[in-house]
Amino acid sequence: MPDTSARARLLRPLAPQRNRTSEVVDRIAAEIHGGILSPGDRLPTEQELMTAMGVSRTVVREAVAALKAEGLVVTRQGSGAFVADDTSRVAFRIERLGEDALDKALSVMELRLAVEVEAAALAAERATTAQKAAIRRAHQAFIHALDRGGAAVKEDFAFHLSIAQAVHNPRFVEFLSFLGTHLIPRQTVQVTHHQGDELKSYLDRIAKEHARIVEAILAGEPAEARKAMRVHLTNSLSRYRKLGKSSGHAPA
Repeated sequence: MPDTSARARLLRPLAPQRNRTSEVVDRIAAEIHGGILSPGDRLPTEQELMTAMGVSRTVVREAVAALKAEGLVVTRQGSGAFVADDTSRVAFRIERLGEDALDKALSVMELRLAVEVEAAALAAERATTAQKAAIRRAHQAFIHALDRGGAAVKEDFAFHLSIAQAVHNPRFVEFLSFLGTHLIPRQTVQVTHHQGDELKSYLDRIAKEHARIVEAILAGEPAEARKAMRVHLTNSLSRYRKLGKSSGHAPA
């Protein structure tokens, strides 16, 4: 019999069948990156792509829209799609979480750590009386959601967004809004090890960490706010890294 690790590799789930739109996107992108399609070149027509690749018009249109969002192509009314003049300026994006959801959640949390720690310090320096009240309300809404037995994902996001709004720099708000559902890991990662009382304990710890952040911001103490946010996000990273190890998954 093979050893345990070999058996685990053998019995791991198969990757899901590739999405047809993704296949079209990858094929066209490879032609662009490989220099086969140069800046300014016109892409084949919808009908040509449909016939050659055996896909529907919907798939072709979704693929072109995705390539446009990535900055690889531009569309001209009545003329079709063309390779962008500067394909090196690819738009920043975070892909939908799939089978590697935990890896991606951890990478997003590290990104948040680099931004939100300083956001908390700036909020402590700049928050108006009204914004401090909004942060306090967001924290209370999170607590109330927990009391009702919920996971408080929406309220958790609103709490962090309220801090970003107090920075008085719209780019912080735009950044958190861009992350959207990726911001709160438990929304996209199945926390199978957190059930019942253990889940409640986990969320209660988050509430206490939030409370320390709120206290520092309301007191106008940037250093303490920075420290409290760093502790909160670092603890979250640690929790999900342990989740990966306990499930036999090694996050990148």
